[in-house]
Order: sequence, then C-alpha cells, then structure tokens
Amino acid sequence: MPTPSAPVFAPSPVVSTVSRSESFDSTQVQELTVDDIEDFEDDDDLEEVNSLKISRRNPNDVGDLMLKLPSFATGITDDDLRETAYEILLACAGASGGLIVPSKEKKKDKRSKLMKKLGRSKNENIVAQSQNASGLVGLLETMRVQMEISEAMDIRTRQGLLNALSGKVGKRMDTLLIPLELLCCISRTEFSDKKAYIRWQKRQLNMLAEGLVNHPAVGFGESGRKTSEFRILLAKIEESEAFPPSTGEVQRTESLKSLRDIAIPLAERPARGDLTGEVCHWADGYHLNVRLYEKLLVSVFDVLDEGKLTEEVEEILELLKSTWRVLGITETIHYTCYAWILFRQYVITSEQGILRHAIDQLKKIPLKEQRGPQERLHLKSLHVRVDGEEGSRDVSFLQSFLSPIQKWADKQLGDYHLIFAEGSMVMEDIVTVAMIVRRLLLEESDIPVQSSTVSDRDQIELYISSSVKNSFARILQAVDKSDTMGEHPLALLAEEVKKLLKKDSTMFMPILCRRHPHATIVSASLLHKFYGNKLKPFVDSAEHLTEDVVSVFPAADNLEQYILDLIKSACEGENVEIHFRKLNPYQIESVSGTVVMRWINSQLGRIVGWVERTLQQERWDPISPQQRHGSSIVEVYRIVEETVDQFFGIKVPMRLTELNALFRGIDNAFQVYANHIVDNLASKDDLIPPLPVLTRYRREAGIKAFVKKELFDSRLPDQIRSSNINVLTTPTLCVQLNTLYYAINQLNKLEDSIWEHWTRKMPIEKIYIRKSMDDKSKSSTQKGTFDGSRKDINAAIDRIREFTGTKIIFWDLREPFIENLYKPSVSQSRLEAVIEPLDVELNQLCDIIVEPLRDRVVTSLLQASLEGLLRVLLDGGPSRVFYPTDAKLLEEDLEILKEFFISGGDGLPRGVVENQVARVRLVVKLHGLETRELVEDLRSSSGKLGADNQTLLRILCHRADSEASQFVKKQYKIPKSSA
Repeated sequence: MPTPSAPVFAPSPVVSTVSRSESFDSTQVQELTVDDIEDFEDDDDLEEVNSLKISRRNPNDVGDLMLKLPSFATGITDDDLRETAYEILLACAGASGGLIVPSKEKKKDKRSKLMKKLGRSKNENIVAQSQNASGLVGLLETMRVQMEISEAMDIRTRQGLLNALSGKVGKRMDTLLIPLELLCCISRTEFSDKKAYIRWQKRQLNMLAEGLVNHPAVGFGESGRKTSEFRILLAKIEESEAFPPSTGEVQRTESLKSLRDIAIPLAERPARGDLTGEVCHWADGYHLNVRLYEKLLVSVFDVLDEGKLTEEVEEILELLKSTWRVLGITETIHYTCYAWILFRQYVITSEQGILRHAIDQLKKIPLKEQRGPQERLHLKSLHVRVDGEEGSRDVSFLQSFLSPIQKWADKQLGDYHLIFAEGSMVMEDIVTVAMIVRRLLLEESDIPVQSSTVSDRDQIELYISSSVKNSFARILQAVDKSDTMGEHPLALLAEEVKKLLKKDSTMFMPILCRRHPHATIVSASLLHKFYGNKLKPFVDSAEHLTEDVVSVFPAADNLEQYILDLIKSACEGENVEIHFRKLNPYQIESVSGTVVMRWINSQLGRIVGWVERTLQQERWDPISPQQRHGSSIVEVYRIVEETVDQFFGIKVPMRLTELNALFRGIDNAFQVYANHIVDNLASKDDLIPPLPVLTRYRREAGIKAFVKKELFDSRLPDQIRSSNINVLTTPTLCVQLNTLYYAINQLNKLEDSIWEHWTRKMPIEKIYIRKSMDDKSKSSTQKGTFDGSRKDINAAIDRIREFTGTKIIFWDLREPFIENLYKPSVSQSRLEAVIEPLDVELNQLCDIIVEPLRDRVVTSLLQASLEGLLRVLLDGGPSRVFYPTDAKLLEEDLEILKEFFISGGDGLPRGVVENQVARVRLVVKLHGLETRELVEDLRSSSGKLGADNQTLLRILCHRADSEASQFVKKQYKIPKSSA
C-alpha cells in the first residue's frame, strides 16, 4: 500500500539514540532559580556532561510530538486511517451531491504512484490531472492525489457508497454506517487479488470494532450486552474467507445481516443533543475521530514540497468541514488538530512559514469563556487514559494535542543556546508557541493562571536556567578537551563564558526580556554562580603569585566585571545593589591583594638585602667625570625599577593598598640606604678636640710647658676610630653627597613613573560589589608617598656636608688651624698660613661635588672655619694670649677668610658669607675693647656689648692683662695656668 505523506506516529528508531534534555516537570529544574540553583560540584559536572553527551539535537526529530492518545487494540495502521478518512470524505461529499463515479477509461491511464512522483516536476500543479474538472469534483480529485489514494480504490468506494444509498429514500450519505455499508456493497470480485480484498475487509472490520465498541462516542447503556455478540460476528466475517467459496459466502452474508441488526442501533444512539438517526455515531468516538481527521488535514501540504501548503488549502479546509458532523469535530477541535498538524510539519521541514501558520491556528483556539456551553460539555467529556513515564493518567483532548507541542518547545527552549545558535528569529516564534500552549493547558487543568505556581516569568526563568546550565556544561567539556597552550582551564573557561554572555545578551535576551524584564539578570547571575563554583577552590588555595594565579585572576575579574556591567545596564533605573547583593562575589581583588602583598614583601626584603650588599661593595669612587655618584645607587635603582616593572606586569586585580605597600617598601629601602651611609660617619665629638681647661693669664708660664700639657688628653679618639675617620676622605664624602643627591633627584622621577603606570592599569570606572577602594583622587593620595626617604636623604646630606666641613677644619687642618693659629702670638701666626691648605681642600671639594650641592657644602666648610676660628679666639688654651692691639690683625684675618669664600663672586654669595661672619666679627671687636669695659659689662650683665657672659669671661681669661687675671680670679675663681 502507498506510504502516507505524513510521518507515522510510532517513534522512529533514531529518536531513542538522541540525548534528551531534562524534563521541565522535574523537581530539579524547577528548583533551578536565580536565588537557589544547584551548585555544580565536580562529580555533578561529570554526570551532567555525560548525560548531555553535548550532541546537537536533530531538529527534525518528531518523537516528542507523539500525540498523547492510546494505541488501537485492533492494530489499525496509518494507512488504514488514511484510507478510511478518504472514504468518510467521499461520503460527506456525497451528502452534498458531489459524488460521481469516474469513467472506466481513467483506469487505462493509471500509472503507479511512485512513477508519478518521479515523473512530475515541481512546476506542475498537483491537480494537473483534473484541469478539466471543476468545483467539488475537481477538489475531490485533488484530495485523492494529496491523500495518495489509488484510482481503483476511489472508483470502488464511490460506487459502493452510491449502491449503499440506493433504495434509502431521504437518507443522507453521511448518516450511513460507512464501513458496514462498504462491506455489504463491495464484493471481492472488485479487487485484483484476494490478498488486497482481505486487507480491505480487515480494515473495515477493525474500524467497526474501534468506532463502535472500543472507543464509542456514546456509552452503551442497555446495549452493552450486544457488544460481545458484535465481536463474535466480526470474527465470523473474517473467518468466512478461510471456507470454500459457497460456504464462506453464506456465513459472510448471514453475519453481515446480523451485524447490521446490532451495529445500526449502536451507531444511531443520540449524542450532543441530536435526534435519533440524524447522525451516525460510529467514527466520532474520541480518539478515533481525531486520528481520522488528522489524516484529512495532512492533505493541505504540497506532496512535492512538504514545507509548503498546497494552493487549494482554503478550499480543502472548507471541504473538510463537511466531515465535522460525522467525526464530531468542533471549532476548538479543528483549530487544535490543525495547529498540531502544522507544528509537526514545521518540525519535519524547518520551514518558518509553516510555523507562523501554526501560531495563527493556536491563537484561534477559543478559551473556555469563548466556547459555547454545548462545546464546553463536549470537550469536557473527551478524555482518554494514557500510559506514560509517570504511569497511567487521564488526559483531555487539549492535553493530548498541546502537551506534545509544549514538551517539544520546552525542550528546544531549555537549550536555546544550542538549538537556536544560528539565529533567533525562529526562537521568538517558539517562545510564542510555548506561551500560548502554556496558557491553554493551564486553563485546561482548571488552575487559574494567576494562582499557578509557575508564572510565565517563572517559565522563562526555567528556560534560561536550563539552557545556561546545559551551555555551561558544554563549555566545561570543551575546555577539558581543548589544548590550552599553557593557559589555565579556568582562564579559558572565563573567556568562553564571557563569549556566551555576549551572544546571550545580543541574540537571545531581547526576545526573552519581552516576557521577563530581568531575563538578562537571571542569565548573567546564573553564569556568575556557575563559574564562581568552579573558581572558588582555586581562589581558596591561592597563596602565592604563581603563573596560574596570574592567568586565572585577571580573566575571572574581567568576567565578573562584565557580568556586573550587564546587570547594571539591565536594571534601567532600578536599585542595582539589590541584584548585586544576591551574587556571591569572587573576592578576586581581596585574595589577589593578599597574594600580591606576599609577593611585594618578598621582593622588598630582597631589595633591602640588595641595598646592604651594594653598600658593602661600594668604594665611593665616581662612575665617571660626568656621573660623579657611586655605583651602588645605580644598582639600587635598577633593582627597584625591575621590581616596579614586575609589579605592574602582574595582570591580577589590585587595590590602592598594594600600591601603597610598594611605595612604603621602596621608601624604606631608600631610608635604609641613606641611614647606612650616615651610620658609618664618625661622631662630631671625635673630630673636635676637647676644650682645654679654662685658666687665667700667668705671665711666668712657659709656652712649652703649656703646650706639653695640652697635647695630652685621654679623650682624644683611639687608633681605630682615627682610622675610620681617615677613611672618610673629602673625595669620599663628596661622592656620598653626590650619590644621595642623585637618589633624591631620581626618586621624583620614579614616583611619577609609578603613578603613570597605575593610572594606565586602573580603568576609569570600575564597579565593585563591595567597595575595596576609597575614592581619593591621585593628587590627594600621591602626596607623601616617599616622604620618609626624602626626609632621611635630606637629613643625610645635611649631616654629611656638616661632617665634611668639620672634618676638614678640625681633623684634616687641625695642626695649622686649631693647634698653631695665633701661637705664640697673633702677629707671629696669621691666618694666611691656613688659607693655602684650606684652598687645596676647597678645590678638591668643588672638583667632585655636583653643582646643585656646591654652595651648600662650601657653606658648611665656611661654618666649620668660623667655628674653628671661634675655638681659637675663645678656647685657645693657656698657650694663646691676646692683646687689645691684636684686634686690628684679627679683623684683617677675618676679612681674608671672608673674601676667600666669596672668591670674587665665583664663590658663595656675599650676603650669605656676611651673615655667617657676623658672630665672629663680634668676638674680634670684643678683643679690641679695654679690659675695664669688658669687666663692667660682665659685672652688670647688661649685655651692652652684645655678648653673653661666657664669651666675655673667655676673652678676659685669654687677655694678657693682670687686671683681667685678677678679676676672673676674684669673681670666678679661675686658676692660673701652671707649668
């Protein structure tokens, strides 16, 4: 027999091999929400991936679209249903007077259906054979071709129906018990072979059994006892074919007569308020009626192009209305069946135009309140018992047809990332189908839509949850199988999840957001959680700055930031913090901060160690005439800059805390450097000889005796300290000063460079769930980053330059300056003798010291020279005596010293030198005053002379004058100098 154009309802063998997504009726999926979704553990991931198989579903798989209807006990096939449906169509057409038996000559032209299909081109119209026919006759011919009915069967059926109506005055053809009448009116001689006849007869008998006994539209009532007789008669008719022709024909005829006596009363039981005999209820028993009607509806598709409707679709649908009376079809049943037929055809052909037609039919299905009371009662009675995965349950008509559509749509939308990967136009239509069917089924179950536990939004959320979960599982498997080329799988996973989110937000979310405004937030939140579950063990175990940490942390942070941006953009003015609080932040910034801090601390410890080693190796020789600083500071800056480059080369998220730690560490390193240099300096007390005991003038005292006494002092530096002092030569001290100046000068450049790197590293705007950065601007934060080292380096420079001046005068020039100047008298040992060695020291200093430090260091030498001069004038010891007449010579010497440092404008500024010399000038002036004036001022403590009492006392002690000697003896008990 010819194969039907529509696919059979039995699941194809392919269906069982295709992996199935989770049912949306399962508890697990219903719990998969934004706030409470099952975590992916390692074992769960493997199980999930294995169950998914990560295989693309067959888009033409109609296994899920099987109607929820019980199978036929008699084994009726799709071909049986198709042929019987055509017989019903002919009977209904005959009721309108459109039934004509074609000429026998038509048979001469008959070709096999296979040859017709192979020989016809798509450009030929299906009804080319009936171009000369018109109206109902032509349409029936089209239907015959569409339903793949042979011409022989067509003629045989037409003739049989006309014969059955013969003699039945006033009887409509559509009120006949068609299978019974055909059995009575068509003999085996009309068939080409016996097997064909037996098959035909078996079909008619099965239809009678299914229509009148197995699935009647009306209950049996008192006629119930006749059903067993009915079944016996059917068996006898079938058995008659096994007997000899004469015997068999007798049994067949008698059985048919008895069958008519039982069948007619059963078929004419009133239903739906009709009158007895008005309708013959034999084939409108649910579910046989809808299966027959389905076969009629399939004829709307072009047999040459199953993705298109035939041109005569409107006429065909109008013709099919004539069968509603026989099959018990109502408007609701028609639209439901037609929608299912169209939807199944879309699944087979993937033709979106068919899908749009299906949506139109679904929209036409009336809601309960739109149906008439009689139709509501009729639909309420249409129930069948179906065995399924959940056991046997009662299923209504709408559930039988719409549940498969819902199941198919739910499965597609439950993995929309995979199913609609190439485009979203179809997805929008499938969402529409799912929502329409969902509403109809909710109403069918007598659960008010508003009180349903799962709203439309919840359903959309379930789709998102399922598809995101499936997509994430596929990504996981792909990452596991991929060659990461050194990149950590979690980093690659983050990149793939971000790609998924981008596709999600541009392709799918615009569709889903129309029915769930927060669809984007749901999707982003789920992926945030899924990835977070995978990331957490890694984050918890991260303790050091490894390659894996550097690979994973930036990728994870970038993904989280992208997710937060998506959520923020989807909030549309709402409080975004509400949604942020539902997320479990990755804590990347915090953990990476801890890891980076460990790295910083280890690096800074290395820097300090390097500083100490370079200083130990430093010889304080200038690198070159142009670079007059030590090599150690260059090495220190090299290691510091390497550390800074490494710090900014770390591509993990950082906070200002880590930057400040880097600043503090570098600051400390330079403090260590500066303090280490200063710590190697001798004490100033070791440079300056102790003050001699203050004695008064004694004329008899021999100079040699006093000199001998003064040369011995147990407080002079020991040999070791003297060696340490001698090592610190003027060139060495100058190189140290130059080095410290280089350090502080480069420090400013280093600071600017670090801030520039930081500005480039940190984005202009970054959203964090928990604020980890304060909002200080760079200017306010930048202040004081290297204050500690600046302070210490400047203090070290001041200390060394002061030490340099003091050492030159009190150590290097001690003999000519401190010990021999003005001995034994001013006139015999003038300052001119000191100027020459002082000039040598000054030239050496100026040759090495860098220009910016020159004046500061020379000023220190000037100050030390004046300190030495004051030491000679006020604390020169018993071997030095001064006369008032020496003041003029002293003034000349002071002027020589002043001009030496001014150096004709090439030295220190005159004003600076004048200010420094002023205090020595006062002492020289006091030396020129009469003893009486000095004594009076000291006695009165008036301060008229501008000097303190100690200064006046020391001048009087060193004055070669008996009056002065007697005064200090009497007033201050100053002892005489002793030999």
